[in-house]
Amino acid sequence: MTEFLDLEAQDGVRMPWNVVPGTRQEAAGCVVPVSVVYTPLKPFPSMPSLPYSPLRCRNCRSVLNPFSVVDFAAKIWICPFCFHRNHFPPHYASISDDNLPAELFPQYTTIEYASPEDRPSSVPPVFMFVVDTCLIEEELGFLKSALLRAIELLPENSLVGLITFGTLVHVHELGFGQIPKTYVFKGSKEVNKEQLLEQMSFFLKKPKPATGVIAGVRDGLDAESIARFLVPASECEFALNSVLDELQKDPWPVASDQRATRCTSTALSVAAGLLGACVPGSGARIMAFIGGPSTEGHGAIVSKSLSEPIRSHKDLDKDSVPHYHKAVKFYEGLSKQLVNQGHVLDLFACALDQVGVAELKVAVERTGGLVVLAESFGHSVFKDSLKRVFQSGEYDLGLSSNGIFEINCSKDIKVQGIIGPCASLEKKGPLCSDTVIGQGNTTAWKLCGLDKATSLCLIFEIVKKESPDATMQATSNQFYFQFLTYYQHNNGQMRLRVTTLSRRWVAGPGSVQDLIAGFDQEAAAVVMARQVSFKMESEADFDPIRWLDRALIQLCSRLGDYQKDSPSTFSLSPRLSIFPQFIFHLRRSQFVQVFNNSPDETAYFRMILNRENVVNSVVMIQPSLISYSFHSGPEPALLDVAAIAADRILLLDSYFTVVIFHGATIAQWRKAGYHNQPEHQAFAQLLQAPRDDVDTIIKERFPVPRLVVCDQHGSQARFLLAKLNPSATYNSDAPVPGGDVIFTDDVSFEVFLDHLQRLAVQ
Repeated sequence: MTEFLDLEAQDGVRMPWNVVPGTRQEAAGCVVPVSVVYTPLKPFPSMPSLPYSPLRCRNCRSVLNPFSVVDFAAKIWICPFCFHRNHFPPHYASISDDNLPAELFPQYTTIEYASPEDRPSSVPPVFMFVVDTCLIEEELGFLKSALLRAIELLPENSLVGLITFGTLVHVHELGFGQIPKTYVFKGSKEVNKEQLLEQMSFFLKKPKPATGVIAGVRDGLDAESIARFLVPASECEFALNSVLDELQKDPWPVASDQRATRCTSTALSVAAGLLGACVPGSGARIMAFIGGPSTEGHGAIVSKSLSEPIRSHKDLDKDSVPHYHKAVKFYEGLSKQLVNQGHVLDLFACALDQVGVAELKVAVERTGGLVVLAESFGHSVFKDSLKRVFQSGEYDLGLSSNGIFEINCSKDIKVQGIIGPCASLEKKGPLCSDTVIGQGNTTAWKLCGLDKATSLCLIFEIVKKESPDATMQATSNQFYFQFLTYYQHNNGQMRLRVTTLSRRWVAGPGSVQDLIAGFDQEAAAVVMARQVSFKMESEADFDPIRWLDRALIQLCSRLGDYQKDSPSTFSLSPRLSIFPQFIFHLRRSQFVQVFNNSPDETAYFRMILNRENVVNSVVMIQPSLISYSFHSGPEPALLDVAAIAADRILLLDSYFTVVIFHGATIAQWRKAGYHNQPEHQAFAQLLQAPRDDVDTIIKERFPVPRLVVCDQHGSQARFLLAKLNPSATYNSDAPVPGGDVIFTDDVSFEVFLDHLQRLAVQ
């Protein structure tokens, strides 16, 4: 595994196949697609930032890179993608073998250009807070205090706007300091941009232009009228604090058999329209804080009557969801508008009930927004995550904006699409495949919001038909990929990051060993997880378990070592040996098993899976388990019910939840207070060790995970038991003394592996 982590440390790239199957037929037999999980803005301490513009190929626009062939005498370089010969411009005149520009150094396959011609954006970052007021007093109190803390952390130069909503939408004029002043819109009525500007008296001093699109100071608005609603953070702290302090629960009465009238979609639409008119194309974020289901407007997810339950997975399967499709269609329209404006929608959903994350998913994901789901605005998951968004320093998120991502690759490869937080820019070309997965049919994507951790899963198709002869393979056996990310750094400067990769391809009878040697099983599991999640959402009657099982059986029978029809002879190379285990846990994970999860939770889990890197995604699929005891230091334990013992503490990290589980004896000693006695210092240290490790995990992760501390046989122990391999169940022969059994009819990993071996050798 280590060499794959080294590749990631150099380029932010993980590929399931680091030796690529070279023909269409080979690739089809490999089951896991040729794909890349790429983190465009991964921080690299040693990466140079060049203060000039990149040199591009005249034919295919790819950027000069270490794989280009250079003729120093003739001052010509040959592009590895289209083989076009390009002349170096005059300012490269002095290059020679021992005087290379940084972009030709072999170790700088990832490099960044910060050209001085790209002026920093004149518009500072913009934050538009959209706040739900249909909350109980206690929740509103929690939300207000969290927002007041967040406002203190805002960058000095950033612009801030505030919209509150309940039955009506209130746009607060923060620039009018004397008294609080708001513009009110009806929640059930659609407002377009023109009506919005008209009603908010944007054209009092400067008449409305007769033609053209109204967009910011350049096109038809005066800076003064924009400054009424978007005020610098340093100036509006007092106005914002006083508005928030006086913020009341939505005053409209709610009958006991009714839900509150909440017009979430109208409020978001007003926010998008206002930002689109005032600051189009700048790094602006709409931060929505929602505390319940939307019941009014085009994005309503349920009617006001409490007798109608909120949609469940069963309802979605049966298609008995009267509001769902209309709401999704509305948010698809909103996402298009936001992508055109270059703005991001962040969602903080805190309620015991569903709020409509499943419908909002399209708008949050296409704009690269952040999403946090918690039970209450008072919960540490929400409060600490919100703090992390604005925190600067070692663990900041590194929020960037206005990204455009482009791909270039060798002509035998085509791009099927990207699964991840981006939107297609519909830039068709010869590199686009006919088969589309995720955001496809393009070679350029818009990333309105991206951060250090944002990871895209790019899926390719090999189009080379025949197997070439050996001589041909020896001379040109490399596939090249180039990823260009043009983005606005959080200091306002535009930058271009270029990553160029080269991978060897193999084809023909002897290629299996080479393929196995380059197989990255963690990356493969993550690509399969993103693919299966995407298929479950986009294909009707898709059976994820069958699909995963068939893929695994095919892969094992192609790459495994066995004699036909003899399961006992079956073995897998160490490169593949954990892959069946990943698939076993993926089948049981919250991405595939929607039972016991609401559509909102499932949408939330999948949104996070689709934006995280390989290491984090693997933890979501197969949680890590660490055991602490008196006999040994912290050590990894098998994710199995056999790991439970009365004298052990277990720490389970499943990404969204972190569980500290005390064995029965440890729990008794803790309740007896032994850890407070000076002679039991060692016991106090044993109890503290997992706590310290949890603090480290929580510091580095976004969204902040939920911490559960529980005891063996306690009710909260279910958080651990649900993730363990059920090797001892209620109908096993003899349970382990001091251990536990799991009440389930799920098959254990041993049975799963046994069936896999029998089917793979057929």
